[in-house]
Amino acid sequence: MNTPVDTALIQSLDREHFLHPFTDFKDMAAHGARVITRAENIYVWDSDGHKLLDAMSGLWCVNVGYGREELATAAYRQMMTLPYYNSFFQTTNVPAVQLAARLSALAPEVGGRSFKHVFYSSSGSESNDSNVRMVRRYWDLLGQPERKIIIGRINGYHGSTMAGASLGGMSSMHAQGDLPIPNITHIGQPYFYEMGQPGETPAEFGLRAAGWLEDKILALGADKVAAFIAEPVQGAGGVIIPPDSYWPEIQRIVDKYGILLISDEVICAFGRVGHWFAYEKFGYRPDLVTFAKGVTSGYIPLGGVMVGNRVAEVLIEQGGEFNHGYTYSGHPVACAVALANLDVMEKENLPGRVKDDIGPYLAKRFAELGEHPLVGLAETCGFMGGLVLSKNKAMHEAFDPELGVGMLCRGHCFRLGLIMRAVGDRMIIAPPLVMTHEQIDEMMTLIRRCLDATLVDLQAAGQMD
Repeated sequence: MNTPVDTALIQSLDREHFLHPFTDFKDMAAHGARVITRAENIYVWDSDGHKLLDAMSGLWCVNVGYGREELATAAYRQMMTLPYYNSFFQTTNVPAVQLAARLSALAPEVGGRSFKHVFYSSSGSESNDSNVRMVRRYWDLLGQPERKIIIGRINGYHGSTMAGASLGGMSSMHAQGDLPIPNITHIGQPYFYEMGQPGETPAEFGLRAAGWLEDKILALGADKVAAFIAEPVQGAGGVIIPPDSYWPEIQRIVDKYGILLISDEVICAFGRVGHWFAYEKFGYRPDLVTFAKGVTSGYIPLGGVMVGNRVAEVLIEQGGEFNHGYTYSGHPVACAVALANLDVMEKENLPGRVKDDIGPYLAKRFAELGEHPLVGLAETCGFMGGLVLSKNKAMHEAFDPELGVGMLCRGHCFRLGLIMRAVGDRMIIAPPLVMTHEQIDEMMTLIRRCLDATLVDLQAAGQMD
C-alpha cells in the first residue's frame, strides 16, 4: 500500500534541510525537488503519480530492477541476526567472508593475475581512496617510495572524495577544493568522435590515445609513476567507449614500465557489459579492480577493491599492519544483500542476457536513433549507451554550450516519462539488466519522442533547420 505524500510539505522540508549532491542549491530551492515515492521493476513513480521508465538504473546501480523481495528478505534476516559489527580488532562476520569468497570465484584469472582478496568500503569513492593507499604502500614496501604518481584520464570519474575527485579528470570538480591533490595527473580520453583526426580509423586512434599514457610516463619518469587508473568505459563522462585497439596497447605500456593498472568497474562490473567484470571483455590484466553500485544493485551501500595477487602478496607478506579502513568495511547486512543480489543475477543469467540477448537487441535499436536529424552518433556497449546531440551531424558540429541542449532534452525526458541523463550534449542510458525486448522498444519510443520535442524547440529558436 502506498501512503499518500504531501508533496508541498516534503519539498518545503527538502528546501530547508537537505543539501543535495552535485546540485545548485539556490536553483533547486527555486524550482523544488521531484519527490520519488516508489519503484517496481524498471519504473519509478513520483509523488504526483507520474510513471517514469528509469533508463539510468537509479545511478548506474539497480541491475536487478526494483522491488526484489529476495534482497529485502536477506537484509531483514541479517538485521535480525547481526545488524552490525566492525571488522577491526581481528574480528569478522559470516556474510563478509562468504561474499569475499564469492567475488573471488567470479573474478576471472587473466595472464597469471588472480583476485583472491577483497578490501571492503561503502562506495566507489572510498574504494578509490583505498586504491591510492594500497598502491603507494605497495611501492613503499618494495623500496621505491618515489613511485607516487597516479595517472588518470581527462573526463574520467572516480568518485567525489578528495582522492577520488583528484583521480578523476573533471575540470568542474577540480575547480572546487584545490584539486587534484599532489602526485595525480591526467591524459586525454579515448573519444574518437571528438578527437579522431581526418582519415584516421578508430583502431589507429585507439593506439594513438593509448600512446598518450606512454608519453606521460616518459615525461614524468617511469621511476616516479605508481599506477594508471581508468574506467573500462567512461560512465559519468558520457559513456565513452574506447576503440578495440585501446586496452591491449594500454596493457603493453603498463607492462613495459612495470606500472600497476587499476580498473575502476564501479559502473561496468556485474553484468553491465555482458561479463561479471569488464576487464574480461576488453582483454586486459588489472592489478586492482574497484567495485560498488551493482554489487548490491544499489539496495544497500557497499563497495570495495578486488586486490590482485601481485599487490596482495606484498601487502600480506611484507606490510605488517595496514593503517586504513572504514567503520562499515564488510558491513554484514550489506554483504548479505550482495550475496542475495548475486544469487538473482546468477539464477537469471543477467550477464549472459546482456552479452547474448538484450545487449545486442539494444545495440540494434539504439543505432537506429542515428537516423534522427538531431543525433550525430548513437553507440552502445553491453547495456549502456550514449548519443550525441549535434547541430550538423555531417560536420560533427556541436551546439553552443550556453544553449544547454542536453538539459533541454533531459527536461523533455522527465516530462514524457523517461529518465535519461545529460552529459553536456551527450544523452546516456544504463537501464536495469532485467529489461525485456518489449521494454527496450518502449524506451526507444520514449527517446524518439524526447528527441522530436527537443528538435521542435531548437527549430523554433532558429538553432536547427
